[in-house]
Amino acid sequence: MPSSAGSVLRWPSFDQVIDQATRWATTQQQQNPDLLAVGVFGSYGRGDAGVGSDLDLVLILESCALPIWERLRRWDTGALPLACDLLVYSREEWQTLPSWNPRLAEVLGRDARWLAGHPPHPSSSPAILRR
Repeated sequence: MPSSAGSVLRWPSFDQVIDQATRWATTQQQQNPDLLAVGVFGSYGRGDAGVGSDLDLVLILESCALPIWERLRRWDTGALPLACDLLVYSREEWQTLPSWNPRLAEVLGRDARWLAGHPPHPSSSPAILRR
């Protein structure tokens, strides 16, 4: 925003970030039939984000044979108002997450807020179904 002293940067509100992330998630799901669910976690999932917070997203695909670092290239987050960290899992990885990364499964079960779609039922942790 222009001011007499120069430019002032304004951080987007929590609601603006969630609204834009929800629109992005819905568009991605419409354009990618293999995208089962998109959720936000971390500070935006918990509802305690503030100035400087990034946007943590989890995407669950029907299947994905690409290595973890290759999966991110497919998802253009440039339209989102903040820097994003993405976790991209296949259905099978998501369903078995509690067995190979129980701490992350616990965090996602507690903090995830689903913006588009519904996560598949995990095979061994009902906590991940909350929200």
